[in-house]
Amino acid sequence: MSRSAGRLRVGHGYDAHRLQAGQGVTLGGVWIDCDYGLIAHSDGDVLIHALCDALLGAAGLGDIGRWFPDSDARFARIDSRVLLREVMLQVHAAGLAPLNADLTLIAQVPRVAPHVDLMRARLAEDLGVPSALVNVKATTTEGMGHIGRREGVAAHAVVLLDAAEDPI
Repeated sequence: MSRSAGRLRVGHGYDAHRLQAGQGVTLGGVWIDCDYGLIAHSDGDVLIHALCDALLGAAGLGDIGRWFPDSDARFARIDSRVLLREVMLQVHAAGLAPLNADLTLIAQVPRVAPHVDLMRARLAEDLGVPSALVNVKATTTEGMGHIGRREGVAAHAVVLLDAAEDPI
């Protein structure tokens, strides 16, 4: 089947949060026990926040701050998977569905390699796709900059959406 113009949509998302001393972080929907915590209005899950922005961008629906402003007490300490599920409702309402997602965590700490498979599974569940279509990878900054000094973490996400039907 050939793809008509406007069917496929690419979105990119980015998020960053500061780190502080703490008892753990949530990344990719997975709790990681470590000596750090994220400073954020919600749970600070930069991977999911970047993914939400990528989905919203590809769908032409703005950004995560428009849908879930940090000035709104309803979103204080909220599980970011709840936000992702709401974003997916909006994506589906726009007649779109994800084909795949590729996420990159940029962090010196914590070490996420042991958690990647569970992250992929949880994100895939919320996206409604097989986990083979969700890629999660991590890199460091080799000690450079604020991330290298363990002052923060960041994430990028790219998604490809497909229209459920050909545009009119």
